[in-house]
Amino acid sequence: MPPRQAVLGMEQASFFYGSARVFGKVSFLLDSARTALVGENGAGKSTLLKCLTGALELNAGQVIRSRGLRIGQVPQDVPTHLASRPVRDVLGEALAKVGQDGDYWRIDVLIDEIGVAPETLDKDFGTLSGGWQRLLLIAAAARLEEPDILVLDEPTNHLDLANINTLERWLTQDFAVPMLIVSHDREFLDRVTERTLFLRSDGVHAFKTRFSIAREELLRRDASAATRARLEDKEIKRLEQAAARYKVWAVKNPDLNKRKNAVETRIARIEKERTQTYVARERRLELAEGDIDARVALRLAGLDIKVPGSDRKLIAIDRLAVGAGERVALLGINGAGKSTLLAALAAAYDPAQEHYDSLSPIRFNPACRLVYFDQTMNDLPTDMAILDYVVEADVITERDAIRHLAGAGFAFARIKEPIGVLSHGERARLVFLKMKLLRPNFYVLDEPTNHLDIEGQEDLEEQLEKSEVSCLFVSHDRFFTRTVATRFLEIRKGRLVEIDDPDAFFDAQG
Repeated sequence: MPPRQAVLGMEQASFFYGSARVFGKVSFLLDSARTALVGENGAGKSTLLKCLTGALELNAGQVIRSRGLRIGQVPQDVPTHLASRPVRDVLGEALAKVGQDGDYWRIDVLIDEIGVAPETLDKDFGTLSGGWQRLLLIAAAARLEEPDILVLDEPTNHLDLANINTLERWLTQDFAVPMLIVSHDREFLDRVTERTLFLRSDGVHAFKTRFSIAREELLRRDASAATRARLEDKEIKRLEQAAARYKVWAVKNPDLNKRKNAVETRIARIEKERTQTYVARERRLELAEGDIDARVALRLAGLDIKVPGSDRKLIAIDRLAVGAGERVALLGINGAGKSTLLAALAAAYDPAQEHYDSLSPIRFNPACRLVYFDQTMNDLPTDMAILDYVVEADVITERDAIRHLAGAGFAFARIKEPIGVLSHGERARLVFLKMKLLRPNFYVLDEPTNHLDIEGQEDLEEQLEKSEVSCLFVSHDRFFTRTVATRFLEIRKGRLVEIDDPDAFFDAQG
């Protein structure tokens, strides 16, 4: 029996939170392709998915879906209540959704197909790595729920490269189902998706091609529309001047009123058919930079990185120097100790000290001003007002803080709201803004692009490339890593190994 046609989309759809419009006049129809949904932070992508799947209701327009359509979906964040439940029970929920509660044999078949050890089913779900929790939920939604279409919100978040490669293989080879995928990972989108939807304030723009090609075409359209709009403005101005002359001349020759009226009619027609141009929100994710006097920003010698709360050694670093202005990418398989190393460096930095012990295994340049971005952002005070968090930096007045927040895309009406109302991407932008105000010259970044939209990632890339700051970072974003890093270190069998480029490592993760 051939699979039935999956019909899902929107027609002139709008959604508001109170009086604030999230998205408006959105129209699209999905087909059998793997489709990317792309948009800047705050554009309403996750809200749109919730409207598509029925979790929220539109304020205007309609959701188009075929009768009995079965949607498999995986949210952006793994539900916390699953942590204490056995893996088998978590996967069993997918069977229950389709009325096959007793068919637990299908779970055994699934884990055999995806290469998971059978004893994993008896473990608590929370004991698995965050990456494998996410992968299992995706596999369950794609296979056990037997969906007509699969909807994934940021599926690569918190996955290491090996898990991303696994996910890419599943989505392109193993799971033959139409998909709608929200992601900011540019390389992932190019490898997985075949069609692209851009969600913007002026609606949805659809392209029957992968992300990078679609984006180039969208930018060309925007540039062409801007050129036409400038020509139209110029023509309107010329015609207005002509109409004004005819009006003056018509005082002595009333017949010229006809020409004036014809010119005004032409102006009205151009105004009615004027080319609409898209202007992106003005938001800049900027990094500050301060000089480091000496050539070396950080020296490590005889440093052992251990599992927190344990004596088990993850990395033994005999000697390492990070030069002023170097941007070092730290590569390694999941569990190698990348994030643990960055956290250890951040914990060792003490801005109150002018000098550091020359015998210490971690020695910063005395001129170093370090900031640390933790991918979890768990230390962010979600109950604090957005403005208060920025002013807390002690280097800025409230007036200047408001100006900087506006430049980073935070509307004045929102700055008294608690941080907790912000999306993950907006929280990341806020953290980067506060870091900038501290005028650092050494950035330690743990998965900095996890929640940034593509424009934010490009801003960060540009700022790091053109500045003279030192940077040590971990990222699963292959595009970002290739673009930003000037040096690559791989954690290999508990040692740091310098490599020429990251592609061999990336390929090996498959």
